[in-house]
Amino acid sequence: MKLSMPLMYAGNPREAADQVSALEKAGLDTVWVAEAYGFDSPTLMGYLAAKTETVEIGSAILNIYSRTPGALLQTAAGLDNVSGGRAILGLGASGPQVIEGFHGVPYSKPLGRTAEVIDIVRRGLKREPLTNDGIIKLPLTKEDGAVTGLGKALKILTHPDRDTIPIYIAGLGPKSVEQAAEIADGWIPILFHPEKAHLVWGDALAAGRAKRSSDLGPLEINAGGMVAIGEGPETKALLDLARPTFALYVGGMGARGKNFYNDVARSYGYEKEAAEIQDLYLSGKKKEAEALIPTEWLEAANLVGPASYVQERIAAFREAGVTNLSLTPATEDPAATIAQVKEWVS
Repeated sequence: MKLSMPLMYAGNPREAADQVSALEKAGLDTVWVAEAYGFDSPTLMGYLAAKTETVEIGSAILNIYSRTPGALLQTAAGLDNVSGGRAILGLGASGPQVIEGFHGVPYSKPLGRTAEVIDIVRRGLKREPLTNDGIIKLPLTKEDGAVTGLGKALKILTHPDRDTIPIYIAGLGPKSVEQAAEIADGWIPILFHPEKAHLVWGDALAAGRAKRSSDLGPLEINAGGMVAIGEGPETKALLDLARPTFALYVGGMGARGKNFYNDVARSYGYEKEAAEIQDLYLSGKKKEAEALIPTEWLEAANLVGPASYVQERIAAFREAGVTNLSLTPATEDPAATIAQVKEWVS
């Protein structure tokens, strides 16, 4: 089981990135860099490549709308070069509020577009000319909206270090998860409840794996949560630090009736809480929404408590199929925490 970590920062990602080298020495295998509508991921990923030596550097996620397939290919190949072959390309559809609101691009056909982008990037890494005749048109012809009609199929000018780079899909909906299991190297879920994940995604994962090409290895799954090892109520109290994030996703990410994370909460069996959390959050009562996040869910989705309990949670994530345990240390010495968990999973 690998150990990964999302790059957590509050306004200054450079400071957070500077800490990754210590975590790398402690045994961290992968660091994931989010983007949403904050700082862009590739800039921070390139900075991390210069500050580290062995840790894999992944985007979690780059959306498949605001950059062309060619630009995503360039980013993946460029990062792989400056990192010495440590790049992971995490892709996802994001959501309509970000795609249409922040980027001004129509949020249409997310599954089809994701599949085409992955296919184009994979062929592009092998230095095949970029061609496609689907949702994405390459080269663009006058019939498809080209102004000059002079576009030609081009292959990437430089030679990528690797002709294959791991591609992960971040998805929550059944069709998206099925697609990840079918065509991606890995899958990135969020708010993952190991004991209940099969209720939400079991059928989708099975359906996707049934269609998976033998050319791909086993599906990697990257999931986890906050980690703190310690006795006493003060350690368990740290679970409350996760409440704002859970409430943000369940209550505030997306519009009413179009919130993928709220759907996940309902599928876990928290229908009543999900509805109330969303009502409170969207009416500005964030603290009240946070208080309604089920403690059972927080305990299951995070690794907070005595050493024996954290080890039990590691086993639960492993049993649920997680191959890359994502950790967010909530301790004064994150490197020591990573080192301890690394010892347990090795």
